[in-house]
Amino acid sequence: MASLSDKLASNVNFSAISKAEDLQKRIWFTLGILIVYRLGTFIPLPGIDANIMGEIFAQNANGIIGMFDMFAGGALSRMTIFALNIMPYISASIIMQLCTAVFPSLGALKKEGESGYRKINQYTRYLTVFITILQGYGIAVGLEALTSSTGASAVINPGWMFRFTTVVSLLGGTMFIVWLGDQITSRGIGNGSSLIITVGIISGMPGAVAQTLELTRVGQISPFILLLLVLMAIALIFIVVMVERAQRRIVIQYPKRQMGGRMYSGESSHLPLKINPTGVIPPIFASSLLLLPMTVFNLSASGDNAPEWMSAVTSFLSHGQPLYLILYAGLIIFFAFFYAAVVFNPEDTAENLKKHGGFIAGIRPGKSTADYLDFVMTRLLVVGALYLAALCVLPEILIFKFSVPFVLGGTTLLIVVSVTIDLVSQVQSHLIAHQYEGLIRKAKLKGHLK
Repeated sequence: MASLSDKLASNVNFSAISKAEDLQKRIWFTLGILIVYRLGTFIPLPGIDANIMGEIFAQNANGIIGMFDMFAGGALSRMTIFALNIMPYISASIIMQLCTAVFPSLGALKKEGESGYRKINQYTRYLTVFITILQGYGIAVGLEALTSSTGASAVINPGWMFRFTTVVSLLGGTMFIVWLGDQITSRGIGNGSSLIITVGIISGMPGAVAQTLELTRVGQISPFILLLLVLMAIALIFIVVMVERAQRRIVIQYPKRQMGGRMYSGESSHLPLKINPTGVIPPIFASSLLLLPMTVFNLSASGDNAPEWMSAVTSFLSHGQPLYLILYAGLIIFFAFFYAAVVFNPEDTAENLKKHGGFIAGIRPGKSTADYLDFVMTRLLVVGALYLAALCVLPEILIFKFSVPFVLGGTTLLIVVSVTIDLVSQVQSHLIAHQYEGLIRKAKLKGHLK
């Protein structure tokens, strides 16, 4: 017999949003924050010649800089205060999660509940400031070394004052984006950081489609290749939706219980384990570790006085090259296993099942249950990690070969589709809660009339 929540979920549609006032406020608040973010991507850094910067970026648009600019929503090509986007915060989150696994004192904070989470979040922000200052200074030095084809510098007045203002502007922009993401998560709907990255990607999609059609019109891309790209995008969306919603359900049995003078029969439930429990985190983490250092390195190597070895390393690690693809796939697989170990602890799950009297048929409670859950999760992670690596890397090879914009690649489609699925799920959860509240109010009213 279907439960009430299942019935409500099957009847949920977006027309019910008009009746859920709290959900409407959250949606409008989220849209307002995202508009503020997009406006910030057009505020330029002080002391930058926009015309020369645009010419220099056009020369490097097919490399690491172009891919990072895609995640930044065009803020890097315009060299705005949001040029670093939220990537320093993601890098800091990676480091803090590694530290919680290495240092027992930080690991103990995670077990303290909300207070421990606040302390870790505070440390993450301090680390974000430090990383942003380093990266901002690297970008400032790299900008001073940039020159156009005519020899003109992208910086109007190079020097320590320019470096200071650049670091302060980038630091303020990055921390403001972090604050905007927190506001979306707490007062809006969806995950703030993921939505900000997704909006940056979506903002570049119309231009990428127009550029691809223009390449087809001038004959650089054949109609057959264009059709192949369209079919590939549709296939990727189908695969992402299918895998992200797939689950391995482990049946949990509960023994008979006696309450008062009545005996209740045993119940059964299930423990859902996703094939890809990490979502879009591994590609974002891998991109953050690769793109931000390489962007600073690439800017420094673009100058006339750059050493030859720096240019050689930059070419080997440029987007689409074998070494870059190998590192990218390796980082995705590593973070898939690492982040899964952070979010899912078989020992804690087995202990909670034991406390509540639940058990898996044929498996002894305690350590045997933990070992079984770890075995199942490891097998799922092998499939999930390979799926993520193939989804993000294989389309990039085809796109790089035919000079198609990065925004049409597997990584971007994975992020956009996964975040959209999560957003729709949260909207449905709010609608179900709203319908529950309506049912409770009706029940109270009938009871009052009686």
